[in-house]
Amino acid sequence: MGGWAIAVHGGAGVDPNLPMERQEQAKQLLTRCLNLGISALRSDLAAIDVVELVVRELETDPFFNSGRGSALTEKGTVEMEASIMDGPKRRCGAVSGLTTVKNPISLARLVMDKSPHSYLAFSGAEDFARQQGVELVENEYFITEENVGMLKLAKEANTILFDYRIPLGMESCSSGVESPLHMNGLPISVYAPETVGCVVVDNQGRCAAATSTGGLMNKMTGRIGDSPLIGAGTYAGDLCGVSCTGEGEAIIRGTLAREVAAVMEYKGLGLQEAVDFVIKERLDDGKAGLIAVSNKGEVACGFNCTGMFRGCATEDGFMEVGIWEQ
Repeated sequence: MGGWAIAVHGGAGVDPNLPMERQEQAKQLLTRCLNLGISALRSDLAAIDVVELVVRELETDPFFNSGRGSALTEKGTVEMEASIMDGPKRRCGAVSGLTTVKNPISLARLVMDKSPHSYLAFSGAEDFARQQGVELVENEYFITEENVGMLKLAKEANTILFDYRIPLGMESCSSGVESPLHMNGLPISVYAPETVGCVVVDNQGRCAAATSTGGLMNKMTGRIGDSPLIGAGTYAGDLCGVSCTGEGEAIIRGTLAREVAAVMEYKGLGLQEAVDFVIKERLDDGKAGLIAVSNKGEVACGFNCTGMFRGCATEDGFMEVGIWEQ
């Protein structure tokens, strides 16, 4: 085994005009979460515990689109989703349609550990949360003033919103202008893919992955993306752990996270080779990114869009936090 490794992400598809101040805030948060995970790994915490710990931290901070700070539905409410997977026995848990659970990733963990099922959604997931005694809050807790403003912009402008903001030069677009972005073959008005995720391999070679999101800004109520879908947004097995971010519908069609493990297993590719292959060959016209670790202590990332908030570290002292393509 090659020692432990960890990677985190805060979403793919970044506004190229993102102010430097916000870039620095993102890097500081990613660094803080990396250090949290590193400390846990040095204390011999298992990979599955580390990914939950790190994603909880990301959900609690309103900067990225998960937990507090989640994107708003067309009705101005928050519906969150998350999944977690433990590589050694491919155990998993997932949740969707959460409106009051403070940390969706921990409820996904409880679905894995404390229920006979792999996936619970909407009222059933909320009922299970109450039965398990997890911390619940009012839906307003998740809603930030900034996102309320961005939802208003989303409804007024039929165009792309990166990082919840209309790109420069599109501020005057009216609802009569056709969207330049299509999803599932149809034009969409908003694309805000700031999902969060974490992948870890511990010093025993055990891989784990976790992903959490509020979904798309101005999404239809009831919409479910890739983040809670095992094999699409999240996957972990004996060889690797993967967390994806970006255009959920494209990630679902490509079963992106599982595909990384599959080409490693069946084509004999290394981790970075597998990531590069999947990003190039399995997304069709979709835009997305992913982070991955292998049971050998390797770490990798890949994306085909404008930037991805990400950070990674390995036991040998390597540590990197970035946004743009290298």
